[in-house]
Amino acid sequence: MAADAAEAAKVAQESSVLDSLSASPLAAQLADEQRRRKLLSETDLERPSETRIITVSNQKGGVGKTTSTVNLAAALADHGFNVLVIDIDPQGNASTALGVPHSADTDSIYDVLIDDLSIAEVVAQCPDVDRLSVVPATIHLAGAEIELVSLVAREQRLQRALEEYQRHRETEGQERLDYVFIDCPPSLGLLTVNAFVAAKEVLIPIQCEYYALEGLSQLLNNINMIQKHLNPPLRVSTILLTMYDARTNLASQVVQEVKQHFPNEVLEAKIPRSVRIAEAPSYQQSVISYDRSSTGALAYLEAAAEIVQRGR
Repeated sequence: MAADAAEAAKVAQESSVLDSLSASPLAAQLADEQRRRKLLSETDLERPSETRIITVSNQKGGVGKTTSTVNLAAALADHGFNVLVIDIDPQGNASTALGVPHSADTDSIYDVLIDDLSIAEVVAQCPDVDRLSVVPATIHLAGAEIELVSLVAREQRLQRALEEYQRHRETEGQERLDYVFIDCPPSLGLLTVNAFVAAKEVLIPIQCEYYALEGLSQLLNNINMIQKHLNPPLRVSTILLTMYDARTNLASQVVQEVKQHFPNEVLEAKIPRSVRIAEAPSYQQSVISYDRSSTGALAYLEAAAEIVQRGR
């Protein structure tokens, strides 16, 4: 009888431990991620009827602009779409993060904009993501703002190069591009204007921190000017919330404030603060390649799927 009582007590203790673990925040997070992964795997994503060209822009630095460009592009390629990233930022961080060479002697987007090289001559395949190609940026792009001033049709040079590249792919029997992402510098100069003219959509990453919307009015004014004078179809289609920390009241307040300003554009998927997202570029990889099982990778895969579904 004593042995039975001891065994019963042991079972009760183990059950109590299991109950406490299942009620822990970590267990709840794991269960939520498992549910989200299952939902994502069951989601049917269709190709867009035409190439969607999306400029990723925010003149405020440190909001996750390049990180979002790289990881959304990789996530869409992972979902099976044909994706092109055009790095038009002189820092070349998107090129670095996707493992594409962009030393000073590499043919790049600079040569396309200034010397009329075709995109087909400079495009490179991302080494560890199928269906993802990259037009790299080099340090020469830092002087392109000045050089563009004197060129004919200076605002449309990227648009024309991209249209020519799409015709080239068709002539060569290559599959149509599904998505093009243009990573802009954190400024509103001629490089960014070229990106706005080439695209039909603008994606704005906004970090979930104090002053999140600061400076956004100037960006929106510039987009309106481009709409009026150079590219009428351009619109802000997507707002992506980054650096989200669900444990803080501030993050929730920022989400509500952004949704008040952009009720139809804000994605439900939010990009969390994540060590894995921060580490991935140092390995010249997207977070999808670096650690697909991470929370950050899941968030970008969800955001990419939502972009697909909203564009139907």
